[in-house]
Amino acid sequence: MKRKWIVAVLCLAVFAAMALGRGQSDSDETKQAVSSEGSEKVDTDENTSNASDVSKASSGAAVTIDEQVLFDQDGIVVTATEYVTDNIWGDGIKLLLENNSDKDVTVGCNALIVNDYMITDLFSSGIAAGKKSNETLYLSSSQLKAAGIENVGKIEIYFHIYDSSTYDTVFDPECVVIQTSAYANMDTMPNDAGTELYHQDGIKIVGKTVDENSFWGTAILLYIENNSGKNVGISVDDMSINGFMISPLFSTTVYDGKKSIDDITVLSSDLEENGIETIEEVELKFHIYDADSYSTITDSEPIIFPAQ
Repeated sequence: MKRKWIVAVLCLAVFAAMALGRGQSDSDETKQAVSSEGSEKVDTDENTSNASDVSKASSGAAVTIDEQVLFDQDGIVVTATEYVTDNIWGDGIKLLLENNSDKDVTVGCNALIVNDYMITDLFSSGIAAGKKSNETLYLSSSQLKAAGIENVGKIEIYFHIYDSSTYDTVFDPECVVIQTSAYANMDTMPNDAGTELYHQDGIKIVGKTVDENSFWGTAILLYIENNSGKNVGISVDDMSINGFMISPLFSTTVYDGKKSIDDITVLSSDLEENGIETIEEVELKFHIYDADSYSTITDSEPIIFPAQ
């Protein structure tokens, strides 16, 4: 729980920076990630649609949803009332939260999935006993763009309800699914253009681009697809750049049958301390584990790929 809050705080900082300078990131140059001689180069012509485009179906009509009760359990009722779009935060689902129980609770999310892509959520709302609250669960516009999602058709939410004082779990409802008016036209093609770094036992990892101008320093963008039959977590071990060991920021969870666009972040301080001005070669190992039991599934062999 503590780790999740730390990640949430970091993400909030990133989103705040994005709000102040959204235009700058779109013009940042990226490099192609290449795994070996003869490997196909990555197509870096990324989808350039803005956040407002995400809320449009192919017909040009604004995306809508039917008002619907997502769950009603132990006195806690969550109702999806409207699909909304914000100029800064992007698209979201407006929620009515009702706490008819005798304890203060917080409603959060264990996972948020859009068109079968894992999307980072920062949703957390405390509701006192006997009270209601109108909140919005936003869909990260940058991650939708990275996944190539313009038409949001299906949203899967794994809510997490916990005691606001003790942080003890009250209950975790079953996954709820919201279909939007764009369901028939939603984007479903995998955004897997790039160089395959790992493909084994139903888990596929593709290196897409190396962005040397990301918020924290440098980011290596990955496409991940999980058809292993279980929810998996993936992290990185023994990573080096140009032969120098560094400590990357990367940890992701991909549910079974789902996909993810995520990046390995290398801090600017790590590059500066080792005198690295240009990333020429990356070496790493992927640590793949069961997301429910945390038991190791596999540790990959060292993977080496140049960036150019």
